[in-house]
Amino acid sequence: MTSLNVLLLFAALLFCVGLLGILIRRSLIVILMCLELMLAAAMLNLVAFNRYHLDETGLPATSLSIFIFFIIAVAAAEAALGLAIVTAIYKQKKNLNLNELNSLRDC
Repeated sequence: MTSLNVLLLFAALLFCVGLLGILIRRSLIVILMCLELMLAAAMLNLVAFNRYHLDETGLPATSLSIFIFFIIAVAAAEAALGLAIVTAIYKQKKNLNLNELNSLRDC
């Protein structure tokens, strides 16, 4: 069984990779994937804390599990909306490079 420190370190590494991808890359698709990677790191933190936070019966707390479920639902909705917006921009501009998409005037 892995310790809480290992899980938190792995989540921090995932978050840093996602943040670095957002700061370095200029493609909208890659930026959305890096954003999802950062959300996955946050969910991994919550799952790790849920695993090691036990209630009075010795089982993991259910309130945090419900919160994690809602975060997964919000992340799925965010991915769907993000891909819909990227698809609409690509249909209009035929380009997904952020350096060349600096104006929304023609949308």
